[in-house]
Amino acid sequence: MATLIDPEVERNEILRHYRRLLRTAKPYLSGNDAKLIKKAFNTSLEAHKEMRRKSGEPYILHPLAVAQIAVEEIGLGTTSIVAALLHDVVEDTPWEISDVEREFGPRVAQIVDGLTKISGVFEYGTSEQAENFRKMLLTLSEDVRVILIKIADRLHNMRTLDSMPRHKQLKIASETIYLYAPLAHRLGLYAIKSELEDLYLKYTDTEVYNDLTNKVRQSRGARNRFIKEFVTPIDEELKAQGFGFEIKGRPKSIYSILRKMRKQNVTFDEVYDLFAIRVILDVPQEQEKAACWQVYSIVTDFYQPNPDRLRDWVSTPKANGYESLHTTVMSRTGQWVEVQIRSRRMDDIAEKGYAAHWKYKDTGSVQPESTLEAWIAKVREMLETNNSSALEFMDEFRQNLFVKEVYAFTPKGKLVILPDKATALDFAFEIHTHIGLQCLGAKVNQKLEPLSYQLRNGDQVEILTSQKQRPTEEWLQYVITSKARTKIKDWLRDDKRNKAEDGRFIVEKRLELLGVENNQDNLNRMLAHFNMYNPQDFYYRIALGQLDGREIKESLFDPAIEVPRIPSMLEPKAFDQEVQKIRGVRADMLVIGEETQKFDYTIAPCCNPIPGDDVFGFETEKGIVIHRTSCPKAVEMMSNYGNRIVRAKWTDQLELAFLAGIRIKGSDRVGLVNDVTRIISNSLKVNMRSITIDSNDGFFEGQIMVFVNDTDHLNKMIHRLSKVNGVLMVERFAS
Repeated sequence: MATLIDPEVERNEILRHYRRLLRTAKPYLSGNDAKLIKKAFNTSLEAHKEMRRKSGEPYILHPLAVAQIAVEEIGLGTTSIVAALLHDVVEDTPWEISDVEREFGPRVAQIVDGLTKISGVFEYGTSEQAENFRKMLLTLSEDVRVILIKIADRLHNMRTLDSMPRHKQLKIASETIYLYAPLAHRLGLYAIKSELEDLYLKYTDTEVYNDLTNKVRQSRGARNRFIKEFVTPIDEELKAQGFGFEIKGRPKSIYSILRKMRKQNVTFDEVYDLFAIRVILDVPQEQEKAACWQVYSIVTDFYQPNPDRLRDWVSTPKANGYESLHTTVMSRTGQWVEVQIRSRRMDDIAEKGYAAHWKYKDTGSVQPESTLEAWIAKVREMLETNNSSALEFMDEFRQNLFVKEVYAFTPKGKLVILPDKATALDFAFEIHTHIGLQCLGAKVNQKLEPLSYQLRNGDQVEILTSQKQRPTEEWLQYVITSKARTKIKDWLRDDKRNKAEDGRFIVEKRLELLGVENNQDNLNRMLAHFNMYNPQDFYYRIALGQLDGREIKESLFDPAIEVPRIPSMLEPKAFDQEVQKIRGVRADMLVIGEETQKFDYTIAPCCNPIPGDDVFGFETEKGIVIHRTSCPKAVEMMSNYGNRIVRAKWTDQLELAFLAGIRIKGSDRVGLVNDVTRIISNSLKVNMRSITIDSNDGFFEGQIMVFVNDTDHLNKMIHRLSKVNGVLMVERFAS
């Protein structure tokens, strides 16, 4: 029975959200702004009045929430609030962009138009998604607020993902980690980036997320006591020296804790920096740098710093404008603690990212502004110069967008910021395309290095060029920046086209000599003879001498012999139609283990799912492949090929046995391996496939591959093994 909705209660709820938005925005408003926001709210309310979200709540609450995030968490102003309130009206209602422009002016219309263009991002096949992504970036280069509101929109969707069906949750979460979280990071929105990552984990690996959340919650009391003791001497000294400041302890995000556990292969209890201490100083801008180093000196008077963990982003801000001084110090209880020192302005920029730059724009601080501006200029340049396929573009963009940076210098001392792992050849193209195309090698710190030399921070690079130098296919392996790749591909393509013209001329002359007409039939005969399907490749290879033009003889053109068909490249099968044929009906759930003879499914070797794991199916030409939702490859599959995802779950039957991997660590003792194998084979009737154990200095580490029925079976075994005398850690790993 449907629950009755009281219109009065709903109306009050909507007004409560609207008033909260106005209260938050009040400090930023001037003149006519409040009226404009009210008009946008009423327009959106009217346009969406019959619509509801999946959760059943009135649709207007979504644009209101997006506007709230835009102002409260990103720090945007009136134009953005109005655009956020209207961001869905053109798509979901009869309103047109021209109506928005007439009522709210060209700036709001431009942003709403940008948001409408990218509303369908990631809906169907890969190239369509990538094409939409390219559109989204075009709007970024016109007005960055489009992307900021899009990120606010995505954050609200992730916060309310509970009401979506499971396969949609996986798809939306994967796009988020693949694209939106790194974009938020690149635009300096650290708080939002961390929340998006945590929400991704919550929906794709719920068990791990809940487990870590509980552990963080349980350790909160002890953590707060520790922080209080740790900051007391710093607090007293800062007061004594007359600083205006705030100190806060900030827990690390669940996602970053998990990443650290996996990267360093440690347990939760062994992750030493579960939180960071942040010192925020209230000082005028011209004194910031000196004040940060003064506070660093105070902190290190009380606690010994780790010299390898000093990060100075005050002197050289990150490319997204982030400024801060980070050090890791040893506390009195033997724990390493990260301390971040920054001014209030730096903290604003770190939390609010790009939007905070506007606020500080007129203060005469050029540096952080210019680094972000330079990045956006780079995006614009990538879009203008890139003519590879949309998918390649998306791939390259991600690589260039989301990596760390390396700082190198020209011989005259100009700073050049490139992505981490960039090479001397990338550096050459960064300076100028012509220098890149003629690059022979480089002198790095006065020493000769090849094109493929990977730059390190602080390198001084002088590029050596020659008029005779020509790019080759091999160069593509030496570069990682999009600019260099695009320019090399353009040059190779032009070069191939020119050489193909030479080849065409050779073939035409040969045909003339034989007295054979130069027509399509005769071209097909030559292509078939040389087993080529592309005329340009054929001419190109003739020009290079890889195909022998003398093989073109009169006998090839004998009219008595039928014109052969040219070999063609195989078209990939249309997955959707095939799967629909198998299913017969449009069920969107694949049940594994029950009547699966109808389906051709295989278990993915990259993550070895077993019954009980949260899984999804992925359609391929060879049938459906079952992956764990936490599989490292899942993100890319779901975000790039969302239409090939099949919801899947296990049935209760246990006939099948599945291979799983267990990692075990402990102190070595006689008979330990015997105890472990006895538990596995006797008490749990499990078959072992392999066991490898290394012991060193009284410790051992082992990996055991076993066949189990499901996750319950595996968890029981892990629980029993952890009770064995001497065993310190037992965990499953993706075998």
